[in-house]
This record gives sequence, C-alpha cells and structure tokens, in this order.
Amino acid sequence: MDPNRYCVIMAGGVGSRFWPMSTKKFPKQFQDILGVGRTMIQQTYDRISQIVLRENIFVITNAEYTDLTHEQLPDIPAQNIVGEPMVKNTSACNLYMVKKIHQINPNAQIVVLPSDHLILKEQVFLDKIDLAFRLVAEKDYLITLGITPTRPDTGYGYIQFMEKKGEDHFKVKTFTEKPNLEFAKTFIESGDFLWNAGIFIWNTQSILRSFEEFLPEMVQEFDHCEYNTEGEIKCIEAIYPKVEKISIDNGILEKAKNVFVIPADLGWSDLGTWTSVYENAKKDKEHNTINSKYVQTYNAKGNIIRVKNKNKALIIDGLKNYIVVDTDKALLICPKEHDQIIKDYVTELRTLKKGEKFM
Repeated sequence: MDPNRYCVIMAGGVGSRFWPMSTKKFPKQFQDILGVGRTMIQQTYDRISQIVLRENIFVITNAEYTDLTHEQLPDIPAQNIVGEPMVKNTSACNLYMVKKIHQINPNAQIVVLPSDHLILKEQVFLDKIDLAFRLVAEKDYLITLGITPTRPDTGYGYIQFMEKKGEDHFKVKTFTEKPNLEFAKTFIESGDFLWNAGIFIWNTQSILRSFEEFLPEMVQEFDHCEYNTEGEIKCIEAIYPKVEKISIDNGILEKAKNVFVIPADLGWSDLGTWTSVYENAKKDKEHNTINSKYVQTYNAKGNIIRVKNKNKALIIDGLKNYIVVDTDKALLICPKEHDQIIKDYVTELRTLKKGEKFM
C-alpha cells in the first residue's frame, strides 16, 4: 500500500434520530444498526483498511468516545484516535486532522469518511477512492464523491457538475443544501446533479491553502499548536472555544474553484433515519425487519423491530409500518413516517425532570 495515503474517519455525531438505540453515551456509529455483526464504524474501518495502512488511519470523535473507539477499533494505534473537546462542525475537525497528518507527512493524501454510512458496492467504492488518491497526488484538486441520485430526496445536499464526455471526474459548478421537493425534482430531471455523500479526498497542501484563503482566522488559531507533541491536547482545548462553527461544505467547498466530483453508484445510504435502515435491512415474508428470533408477529407488516435484549420475548400484533425499538432504558413505538421527528421527541424528553438519564 502507498504510505502517502491516509484516512480520517469522522465519528463525532450523536445520531438522535436513532434514539433510543443511539444515545449520548453510546451513539449510532458504535452500534450494529443493521444487525450484521459489525458496528457502523467497524464496517467503515474494514472497507478503508483494504487500501490504507492501518497506522495511517485516524479517527476524530468527541473526547468522551475515544475509549469506546479504541475498544471497537483495536488495530488502530491509540495516538491516532483523537478527541475533540467540543462540537465545532466539520471545518474545525478537518483542519485539526490535516495539521496533525501534514506534520507527520507533508506529502500525505487524505480521504475523509463519515463513520456511519452504508456502502453495498464495496469494490466500486475502493476503485473510486483509488482514482481520487491518484488525482490529488498529482493535481491541486479538492475531490468529493457524488452519489448517483435515485429519487428527488430533500434530505441530501446536491452537487451540480460540468460534464465532459469520456471523463471520470468533473469540475463542480454549485453546491445546494437540502432543497425543497420542487427543486429536487428539477435537479433529478436535469441529469447534472449528484447527492453529496460527505466523502472528501485531497492532499494536505491543497486543503491547507484553501483554509488559508477562506478561513484564515481559524488557521491562525490552529497555528498556535504544535502537533503530535505532549502539549497538543491542552493547546487544542484552549483554541477550540474560539474557532468558528462551520461545515467544510460552507466554509471551503462552496467557495473554492478547484473542487471536482467523481460520480459513483455505490449502493450508498447515509442511514440517517430508521426508515433508511428498514430499506437496507433484510426482511421476512411480511416485510418486517427483526433482529431477534424471540419476536413473534401477527397481522404485522412493514415494521422495523430492534431489541437490545435478544433473549427477551416480544409479541407484535396488528402493527403496520411502525418503528419498535426496545432498550434497557426506553421503548419507542412510532409510525415510520414520523422518523424525522424522533429527534424532537428526544429534545422534549430532555426537558423532563431526570429526562437526561434516558439519553
């Protein structure tokens, strides 16, 4: 494997739409959401470790999840699991990791991956990442993977590209954050829009130049620290409250002129809701997806049923198109069509006296 290739896995989210399975103490990326025997972050590591040396794989997560990350990914060197002192969106964590890796290897190329996405076509994914690595090794490009859209979905950002026949990568024209349904339909019909998967590839020099151009104040803060030293953590803790909370899309990619996209049909889902899990999970003859052999269903169709205690018996009678999630501390029963507002249930529960214990 090429020693100049690195990976950063972003694993800082809480995944409140997956409550009560996903909690603040044990969030979505550390759960086996699909019931396949490996957690989401483990599946992400399994994929990328086929083309990136394990000592070149880094994880950035919330400081409270570093031990959990090391427990689930024991093959990654402990010093490569980095904790953020607070949530500051994706610009800060990307700049932090680029600074660390650039100090180790100024010729590094980095792929940035979310920790909790489903990718069914693994070899296609690896081929596209290999292409991106080869491009950024030679060119001043910031590359993103664009997913071929299958429907006018309002839950994803869109990338418009300038197509040239015979090419395998294209210059990005515009980024659009989560449009309304009418715009989404227009995008699909035009044929020159892709879903933004949040997968990025660049070399450290190119992305550092972009940060200096578009987020110079953030760069000034991070320049105060000496990376991969004993003083790094205290320095990061001191500067993090001062840096802007902004996504890498808004802060860099929407403004830079050297952004390119590689279209990719990956069998991809961001698994952002219980319904998206249902769509990608194995189902029985009644179209239920169940993770325990001790769940019995009667006149029940189209449900997703997840139980933490797989030795516990559940009887489901008469439910259709519902989400049922049973954990040690909470039980959720709601229509699948309400999956987007589960996060609102969680917000309201937090306001109750002692509600935090259910999170």
